[in-house]
Amino acid sequence: MKIGFVRRGYSPTGGAEAYLLRLAREIHATGESSVLITTGEWPAESWPFGAIHRVAGTSPLEFCESIKSLHHDCDVLFSLERVPGCDIYRAGDGVHAAWMERRNAFEPWWRRLVRPINRKHAILCALEKQVFDASATRAVIANSRMVRDEILARFDYPAARIHVIPNGVGSTLDLPSREEARRRLDIPPDVFCPLFLGTGWDRKGLRIAQNAVGMVDRALLLVAGKGPADAFRSDHTRFLGPVKDIASLFAASDVLLLPTWYDPFSNACLEAVGAGLPVITTHANGFSEILEPQIHGSVIPVGDSLAAAEALEFWRDAGVREKAHAACRELASRYSIARNAASTLEIIRSLHPVHGKSKSSKS
Repeated sequence: MKIGFVRRGYSPTGGAEAYLLRLAREIHATGESSVLITTGEWPAESWPFGAIHRVAGTSPLEFCESIKSLHHDCDVLFSLERVPGCDIYRAGDGVHAAWMERRNAFEPWWRRLVRPINRKHAILCALEKQVFDASATRAVIANSRMVRDEILARFDYPAARIHVIPNGVGSTLDLPSREEARRRLDIPPDVFCPLFLGTGWDRKGLRIAQNAVGMVDRALLLVAGKGPADAFRSDHTRFLGPVKDIASLFAASDVLLLPTWYDPFSNACLEAVGAGLPVITTHANGFSEILEPQIHGSVIPVGDSLAAAEALEFWRDAGVREKAHAACRELASRYSIARNAASTLEIIRSLHPVHGKSKSSKS
């Protein structure tokens, strides 16, 4: 069986790209073949799992048109993009219509006024409506129950064809000691350091995180990832930019703080518990569905700086964090990329039953 993975564009720090590479590596190890269908940005050396078929796609709409006219020999098309006509759509970005509704509650009024003239949102919503048509997509994978429920609430897509498969984390990081990690980052040993990790800082609640850290004595918010640092300057925030040494970053931090407005299922949260860090996040993060409060972290209301500060006060106790360390790592072990890939491959194979027959006939 040949699987065509569909992904437009490329970012070296993108969560979707990181997930696709982990998924493809696991599926490649089973002996299945694959091809990456993408645009010109994806570096050839970053896809060691088969051929790359490049198509035009400077915009989501152009990419969709390119896929429609594409001649391929794939048995199953597995898309991470809103592309009608693929066999499987993995809704890793959630539901754009739901995200638009959430934005209205937190963004300035003038942005709500100008958004209708932004064609990008209209195009994404139109493509989304086409993707969630039962005649256009044979199966949908949601990475959280939250996303599944958003699909069912807005589209007439069969519930039996929506499969919830949470994200999967890779191998456990080899962490340096907290003392060594803080020496590398020049952080005093007695400072409480929540970590904010990722891009899209408005959506992920950086301002809420900063407000909360400002209410906590002797605390420093570490912000890792690409974003407009000048717009978020504060005395209790250190901007680190994109960080390659993620192991030292986790080891130097005390808790992950992600008070997001909307996140289908945060990879950063799963990676953090894999490193033994408790996670403070919101109900608007699909990851919160697997988190047990005061065991693996805290779940707070969206937009509530005070609740975030109270959660930080709870987790600043080193003894409390130490008790949570093993529980967090055990939680991550239940959500491995191997498990994710096995569940995903089961769905892929279910759409191509001839695959199993052909293998048995050759043996």
